[in-house]
Amino acid sequence: MRWKRILKKVNNILSYLSNVMEGHRPTALDVLRIPEYRNFITGRFFYIMALRMVTTIVGWRIYEITHNPLAIGLIGLSEFLPAFCLALYAGHIIDKSDKRALLLRTTAAYALCVVGLLALAFGPIADSLKNHWIQWLTYTIIFFTGVIRAFAGPTLNAIIAQIVPKEKLPNAVTLNTSAFLTASVLGHATAGFLIAHTTYLFCFSVVGVYVIVAWFFIFSLAPKQILVAGEKKTWESIKEGLSFVFHTKEVLGALALDLFAVLFGGAVAMIPVYARDILKVGPIGFGWLNAADDIGSICMIMAMTIWPLRRRQGYILLYAVFGFGIGIIVFGLSQLYLLSFLALLCTGMLDGISVVIRGTIVQVKTPDPMRGRVSSVNSMFINSSNELGQFESGVMARLLGVVPSVVFGGCMTILVVITTWFKAPSLRKMEY
Repeated sequence: MRWKRILKKVNNILSYLSNVMEGHRPTALDVLRIPEYRNFITGRFFYIMALRMVTTIVGWRIYEITHNPLAIGLIGLSEFLPAFCLALYAGHIIDKSDKRALLLRTTAAYALCVVGLLALAFGPIADSLKNHWIQWLTYTIIFFTGVIRAFAGPTLNAIIAQIVPKEKLPNAVTLNTSAFLTASVLGHATAGFLIAHTTYLFCFSVVGVYVIVAWFFIFSLAPKQILVAGEKKTWESIKEGLSFVFHTKEVLGALALDLFAVLFGGAVAMIPVYARDILKVGPIGFGWLNAADDIGSICMIMAMTIWPLRRRQGYILLYAVFGFGIGIIVFGLSQLYLLSFLALLCTGMLDGISVVIRGTIVQVKTPDPMRGRVSSVNSMFINSSNELGQFESGVMARLLGVVPSVVFGGCMTILVVITTWFKAPSLRKMEY
């Protein structure tokens, strides 16, 4: 009978997971046996869902108000400036703080920003304000979320080493990345669905609920030991973190490669324009296009969870970023929804490889007392480059047109990989 076959398959899956958890076939799932890590990854999951929903909802609303791709770029610039300018100082603060307490404060602050977005979506307030006031007040709120992310993002990465043993760090990084991308997919897709079928007020209310849930899971963590002994001057502490990154060639090479790839390959910033004006698929199609990149990343990272990379990680990293550039070009030229979705799916798969390799390098090679500062430098290279890439895409779309700007970004990504291949042989030959 069909139900018996289904039950048998479910039992087989549970048996496999049981074997994994008992260590018969070690994978990244082993780390889930640590209760505190489960609470951490759940809280982070809801927090990232909230962030991605805000990105999708705000991007759609601003383009709906302005019909100007540069306006979308200004969203990225609003978040990039504070995140980039405060990153080094944030790293110094993170290393001399209880990371749990810092996460609780930043999550509460993000909840206040969501309240601000809720206010702008509230009927009487929205009706009394002109569109340009809604636009610039939204930029102001996004500026403050950039301030929060300067502290929250590196802290979320740095705290992992205080939750799991060092020998489990590679597994924790892989699973953490998988959960991050799953949350991104659900955040983008849920936001697209809610935009299509509800109001902006309801959309931001859901975001607020997710942030509150995240806060409670973070609250369940134990207080964390402050690992930096003594009182170093702020600049000396910042300089020490920068020196470590710039003198560790594998870390510097991986971060620089990702920086320029994300900066020039930020095609996702133009997805609202493609969805509305080129592919004409509406908000639900827009949500799935936003999620396609992350879906691809999840598929690849889940595969890497079961079959981790054992050697030649440097070569694989460069090949992956090269393929990422090709995928961006295909997306830029496509006028078919399915082809555009598949192109973003492939770029996501290749980006997933890059994220795991880079994240593992940073976690494995960074000493515990410097994790906050190194994670902050990482955020300057990677997280801020997302917002700066969004601004670059908006400016280039204004100057060249939307399609030529996306194709240009893909070509520049390929050029960056070719340059790195010859200029950074230590990265190319790197293994861990």
